Amino acid sequence: MKAGRKRQMLTEKETAIMQMLWEKGPLFVREMVELYPEPKPHFNTVATLVRILEEKGYVGHEKLGNSHRFYAIARKSDFSSRSLGEVIRDYFNNSYKSAVSALVEQEKISVDELKEIITLIESKRNENNLAGKEE
Repeated sequence: MKAGRKRQMLTEKETAIMQMLWEKGPLFVREMVELYPEPKPHFNTVATLVRILEEKGYVGHEKLGNSHRFYAIARKSDFSSRSLGEVIRDYFNNSYKSAVSALVEQEKISVDELKEIITLIESKRNENNLAGKEE
């Protein structure tokens, strides 16, 4: 992403392009079109989306002959953590507990999965306590 630029949200269509680039690596627009399920978007539509992503600083390109091959500049991890934070802020009053409670109520997460999460938290806490004692 270009320095000094405020991060912008991705549209659903822009996210689809970024997912392709994160999963497949550098691609030509025609390759992106082929990756879409039917009905495939028009070549020009995909090219416009890629150009917008490039203007936002999320995508770069290399010139190969008369064509351009595009690649992700932004990392997926940057978007996943930021997107999760925005969902928690916007829909759960900035409460991760409320978000997890909603998952439990909707039966989207099991007791076993919650136990695994607790184990991860306790493990991380123990690592941090050990690191603090070594200093």
